[in-house]
Amino acid sequence: MDNRQALGSWLSGPRAAAEDAGVDFGYRGQQLGLPEDGPGSIARPGRRLGALAVDWALCLLIAYGLITDGYNQATGNWALVILFALSALTVGTLGFTPGKRLFGLRVVAVRGGRLGVLRVLLRSALVCLAIPALIWDRDGRGLHDRFSGAVQVRL
Repeated sequence: MDNRQALGSWLSGPRAAAEDAGVDFGYRGQQLGLPEDGPGSIARPGRRLGALAVDWALCLLIAYGLITDGYNQATGNWALVILFALSALTVGTLGFTPGKRLFGLRVVAVRGGRLGVLRVLLRSALVCLAIPALIWDRDGRGLHDRFSGAVQVRL
Protein backbone atom coordinates (compact mmCIF):
# COMPACT_ATOMS: atom_id res chain seq x y z
CA MET A 1 0.00 0.00 0.00
CA ASP A 2 1.52 3.30 -1.02
CA ASN A 3 1.19 6.54 0.93
CA ARG A 4 -1.66 7.85 -1.21
CA GLN A 5 -3.80 4.78 -0.60
CA ALA A 6 -3.12 4.90 3.13
CA LEU A 7 -3.94 8.61 3.27
CA GLY A 8 -7.05 8.11 1.14
CA SER A 9 -8.38 5.34 3.38
CA TRP A 10 -7.75 7.49 6.46
CA LEU A 11 -9.53 10.52 4.97
CA SER A 12 -12.56 8.56 3.82
CA GLY A 13 -13.26 7.28 7.33
CA PRO A 14 -13.70 3.95 9.07
CA ARG A 15 -16.85 3.01 7.15
CA ALA A 16 -15.07 3.29 3.79
CA ALA A 17 -12.08 1.37 5.15
CA ALA A 18 -14.38 -1.40 6.41
CA GLU A 19 -16.20 -1.52 3.07
CA ASP A 20 -12.84 -1.78 1.28
CA ALA A 21 -12.08 -4.74 3.56
CA GLY A 22 -15.29 -6.47 2.41
CA VAL A 23 -17.81 -5.54 5.11
CA ASP A 24 -21.33 -5.06 3.72
CA PHE A 25 -23.29 -2.44 5.65
CA GLY A 26 -26.25 -2.41 3.29
CA TYR A 27 -28.22 0.77 2.68
CA ARG A 28 -29.61 3.14 5.29
CA GLY A 29 -32.85 1.77 6.68
CA GLN A 30 -32.33 -1.80 5.52
CA GLN A 31 -32.26 -3.11 9.11
CA LEU A 32 -35.57 -1.35 9.74
CA GLY A 33 -37.22 -2.88 6.68
CA LEU A 34 -37.51 0.45 4.84
CA PRO A 35 -37.01 0.90 1.10
CA GLU A 36 -33.67 2.18 -0.20
CA ASP A 37 -35.13 5.10 -2.19
CA GLY A 38 -38.37 6.96 -2.66
CA PRO A 39 -41.33 7.35 -0.30
CA GLY A 40 -40.86 5.61 3.03
CA SER A 41 -37.07 5.59 2.82
CA ILE A 42 -34.83 7.12 5.51
CA ALA A 43 -34.64 10.90 5.25
CA ARG A 44 -31.22 12.24 4.31
CA PRO A 45 -29.31 14.46 6.78
CA GLY A 46 -29.47 17.54 4.52
CA ARG A 47 -33.26 17.48 4.41
CA ARG A 48 -33.51 16.93 8.15
CA LEU A 49 -31.16 19.81 8.92
CA GLY A 50 -33.02 22.05 6.45
CA ALA A 51 -36.33 21.22 8.11
CA LEU A 52 -34.88 21.99 11.54
CA ALA A 53 -33.53 25.32 10.27
CA VAL A 54 -36.98 26.28 8.95
CA ASP A 55 -38.64 25.28 12.23
CA TRP A 56 -36.06 27.19 14.29
CA ALA A 57 -36.44 30.30 12.12
CA LEU A 58 -40.21 30.11 12.49
CA CYS A 59 -39.91 29.78 16.28
CA LEU A 60 -37.46 32.71 16.44
CA LEU A 61 -39.84 34.83 14.37
CA ILE A 62 -42.75 34.02 16.67
CA ALA A 63 -40.68 34.73 19.80
CA TYR A 64 -39.31 37.96 18.34
CA GLY A 65 -42.64 39.25 17.07
CA LEU A 66 -45.07 38.15 19.75
CA ILE A 67 -43.26 37.62 23.02
CA THR A 68 -40.10 39.72 23.43
CA ASP A 69 -39.17 43.35 22.77
CA GLY A 70 -36.31 43.15 20.29
CA TYR A 71 -33.79 40.39 19.88
CA ASN A 72 -32.02 39.34 23.08
CA GLN A 73 -31.29 36.22 25.15
CA ALA A 74 -34.95 35.91 26.11
CA THR A 75 -35.85 35.61 22.42
CA GLY A 76 -33.70 32.50 22.05
CA ASN A 77 -35.06 30.99 25.24
CA TRP A 78 -38.66 31.59 24.20
CA ALA A 79 -37.88 30.21 20.74
CA LEU A 80 -36.68 26.99 22.36
CA VAL A 81 -39.92 26.71 24.37
CA ILE A 82 -41.92 27.36 21.19
CA LEU A 83 -39.86 24.74 19.31
CA PHE A 84 -40.69 22.17 21.99
CA ALA A 85 -44.40 23.00 21.81
CA LEU A 86 -44.41 23.09 18.00
CA SER A 87 -42.62 19.77 17.75
CA ALA A 88 -44.75 18.06 20.40
CA LEU A 89 -48.06 19.28 18.97
CA THR A 90 -47.40 18.87 15.25
CA VAL A 91 -45.41 15.62 15.32
CA GLY A 92 -47.91 14.17 17.81
CA THR A 93 -50.93 15.00 15.66
CA LEU A 94 -49.77 15.29 12.04
CA GLY A 95 -46.46 13.44 12.06
CA PHE A 96 -44.46 16.43 10.85
CA THR A 97 -43.51 20.00 11.70
CA PRO A 98 -43.90 22.82 9.17
CA GLY A 99 -40.23 22.47 8.22
CA LYS A 100 -40.50 18.71 7.78
CA ARG A 101 -43.60 19.16 5.62
CA LEU A 102 -41.78 21.71 3.47
CA PHE A 103 -38.91 19.26 2.94
CA GLY A 104 -41.19 16.25 2.40
CA LEU A 105 -40.47 14.40 5.64
CA ARG A 106 -42.58 12.60 8.23
CA VAL A 107 -41.83 11.16 11.67
CA VAL A 108 -43.25 7.68 12.19
CA ALA A 109 -42.79 4.91 14.74
CA VAL A 110 -40.26 2.26 13.79
CA ARG A 111 -43.05 -0.33 13.89
CA GLY A 112 -45.23 1.90 11.72
CA GLY A 113 -47.95 4.37 12.52
CA ARG A 114 -47.82 7.38 14.83
CA LEU A 115 -45.73 7.90 17.90
CA GLY A 116 -47.45 7.80 21.27
CA VAL A 117 -47.75 10.93 23.42
CA LEU A 118 -44.87 10.05 25.76
CA ARG A 119 -42.57 9.19 22.87
CA VAL A 120 -43.39 12.47 21.13
CA LEU A 121 -42.67 14.44 24.32
CA LEU A 122 -39.37 12.58 24.82
CA ARG A 123 -38.35 13.15 21.20
CA SER A 124 -39.25 16.85 21.37
CA ALA A 125 -37.26 17.33 24.58
CA LEU A 126 -34.22 15.59 23.08
CA VAL A 127 -34.43 17.74 19.94
CA CYS A 128 -34.34 20.82 22.15
CA LEU A 129 -31.18 19.51 23.86
CA ALA A 130 -29.57 19.38 20.36
CA ILE A 131 -26.73 16.95 21.19
CA PRO A 132 -28.82 13.75 20.81
CA ALA A 133 -29.98 14.96 17.40
CA LEU A 134 -26.37 15.39 16.25
CA ILE A 135 -25.25 11.83 17.07
CA TRP A 136 -26.36 9.38 14.36
CA ASP A 137 -26.35 5.61 14.00
CA ARG A 138 -25.49 3.73 10.82
CA ASP A 139 -29.04 4.16 9.53
CA GLY A 140 -28.75 7.94 9.89
CA ARG A 141 -31.14 8.15 12.84
CA GLY A 142 -30.27 10.54 15.64
CA LEU A 143 -30.27 9.44 19.25
CA HIS A 144 -33.50 11.40 19.75
CA ASP A 145 -35.17 9.13 17.19
CA ARG A 146 -33.60 5.95 18.57
CA PHE A 147 -34.61 6.68 22.17
CA SER A 148 -38.18 7.53 21.16
CA GLY A 149 -38.55 4.63 18.72
CA ALA A 150 -39.04 6.96 15.75
CA VAL A 151 -37.67 7.24 12.25
CA GLN A 152 -37.85 10.17 9.83
CA VAL A 153 -38.91 9.05 6.37
CA ARG A 154 -39.51 10.71 3.04
CA LEU A 155 -43.09 11.37 1.94
